[in-house]
Amino acid sequence: MKNVITLTIFLLLGFFLGEAVPSREIAWVCSILLLTIYLFGFEILPIDVAAICIMVLLGLSDFIAPWFGLESGLIPAKHLFDGFSSNAVISIIAVMIIGAGLDRTGVMGRVAARILKIGGKTEERIVPLISGAVGCISSFIQNVGAAALFLPVVSRISARTDLPLSRLLMPMGFTAILGGTVTMVGSSPLILLNDLIITSNLHLSADHQMETFGLFDVTPIGIALLITGIGYFMLMGRFVLPDNRSAGAEATQTMDYIAETYGVNYEVYEVLVTPGSPMVGANLDRVESTHRIRVIAVDKGDGLRFGSSGVDRELGIEPGAILGVLGTESAVQALLTAITLK
Repeated sequence: MKNVITLTIFLLLGFFLGEAVPSREIAWVCSILLLTIYLFGFEILPIDVAAICIMVLLGLSDFIAPWFGLESGLIPAKHLFDGFSSNAVISIIAVMIIGAGLDRTGVMGRVAARILKIGGKTEERIVPLISGAVGCISSFIQNVGAAALFLPVVSRISARTDLPLSRLLMPMGFTAILGGTVTMVGSSPLILLNDLIITSNLHLSADHQMETFGLFDVTPIGIALLITGIGYFMLMGRFVLPDNRSAGAEATQTMDYIAETYGVNYEVYEVLVTPGSPMVGANLDRVESTHRIRVIAVDKGDGLRFGSSGVDRELGIEPGAILGVLGTESAVQALLTAITLK
């Protein structure tokens, strides 16, 4: 019902534009813009599908123009894909590829381990470490990509330190935005700014040409903004950051219920398989039956796999893998003792 009401409002705005604007071409452009905002804002379709649909609609306007009282289409079909020649578009695609590469190589897992080693379990030390790390990374990749990269890192740190996830996510998100102002490739508006300058120069005389910005021209301002943001969360974070512990409390209650109902005291542990460990090449089923534990997740550096469909039990354990082990503390301790023996 909410989507129907919202669509009706957008249609009414479209009809109003048809009467208010000076030409039908402008009316149709504004209507398509409203449709795009509606699809993006309310996620009626996936964002990528919505974008393709709008592009196709603009291309079809060249063929259906007479039906809508237009002399020609809104965009000639031969210029429909000119946007892919933009420096901004290619730059954004490139930094997304870099971000995906960092995630698959397991770099972010090492970053989480380093932050925990330096920051311990205190919020006063972990928050500036996370903020500084994500700010530096978002200086060279898209801030949205940097935040997405650090989301599993922050989640793992929250689970290990028992700090509320909400108090770590907000500093991460804001410093990712501020970090994007350190270089010209950190955020989409700065990339588009250079592209717009190049486009504008095509229509200006030689005496009025504008120079584009270099990669580090905005760095002094960006660093000042980033340091100010980190300092604000260090000083005022305890007062302004939300403390939402409902998800963790619910998980604790679930584990308590299982312990009381079934008389077991199982917990989830992370086990790192070192290159010289006897577990390298071992069969998961044999390890589980021997040590009375259950491997529920495996991270080989290319993403975390859960459950029976994600954990390949036929293949041997690889060095450097992180295992999510479910079992009692004594069973897991016995496992650790066995794999550390030479």
